Amino acid sequence: MGRFHRHDDGTVHTHEHDHLPHEHEREHGDHSRYETGKQRIDVLEAIFAENDVLAAANRAAFESNGIRAVNLMSSPGSGKTTVLAATLDELAGELAIGVIEGDIATDLDAAKLSGRGAQVSLLNTSNGFGGECHLDAPMVSRALPGLDLPGLDLVVIENVGNLVCPAEFDVGEHAKAMVYSVTEGEDKPLKYPVMFRSVDVVLLNKIDLVPHLDVDVDSYVAHVREVNATATILPVSARTGDGMGAWFGWLRRFVDDRPS
Repeated sequence: MGRFHRHDDGTVHTHEHDHLPHEHEREHGDHSRYETGKQRIDVLEAIFAENDVLAAANRAAFESNGIRAVNLMSSPGSGKTTVLAATLDELAGELAIGVIEGDIATDLDAAKLSGRGAQVSLLNTSNGFGGECHLDAPMVSRALPGLDLPGLDLVVIENVGNLVCPAEFDVGEHAKAMVYSVTEGEDKPLKYPVMFRSVDVVLLNKIDLVPHLDVDVDSYVAHVREVNATATILPVSARTGDGMGAWFGWLRRFVDDRPS
C-alpha cells in the first residue's frame, strides 16, 4: 500500500511504488536491495465527496429554517461542555437553541445540558458508527430529526473531544469554534495546526487557573496567531464567568448575521 495525505481541497494524495515487493524479489533476487522512489504515481481521489454532499444538505436544512450552526470542538477535558452549559444558561432565554451532543459513549454530557432551556439531540458514535473520534456530516444528518428545526435560531454541534480529526470534516456548520484550555500547554496550536487553522473563534478557557500555573497567556495567544491570523481569541473562564460575555456577544452577532 502507498503512503497518503489529505489536501486542503478534500482530496487524498497517494504515493505508490511501481513494483510490488514480490516483483522486486523476482527481478533483483535479494530483497535487501529493494529500491524505493523509482517511480511515483500521484492519485487524487475525493474520498470526502459523500461527506461533502451531506454537509451541504445539512447546511441547507439549517438555512431553510433560518438557523445558524456552529461546530464546537476541543480536546477532552478542555471545559467544552462547561462552556456550552454556561452558554445555554445565558442565551437560551433569548434564542431558541438546539444542541447536537456528540460523544463516543454515554449520555453524561447530554445530561449536564438538559434542563437548561435547549433541545438536545444525543449522538453516540459507538452506536452504529464504529466509535468514531469525530462527527461527520452523515452522523449529524441522522441527529437532525431529534431537533425541531423550524423553532430554532441556533444549533451548536458539540463535537467529540479530539484535536485532530474533527477539524477535517464539514458537518454543515456556518462557523467553527474551539475551546482551548491553559492546562493543555501553550504548544498545542503548533502541534495541531489543522485544528487551530480551521476555526473562526478560540475560547482560551480556565484563565482563573493562571495564578496557580506557570502560564503566560500572551504566549498562548501568540502561538494561535502563528497558525491563524484572523480567528477571534477570547480568554475566558467558564467556571467563574470571567470573559464569557465576549463569547455570548460573538454568538449573538453570529445569529444576527443570518440572511433575512
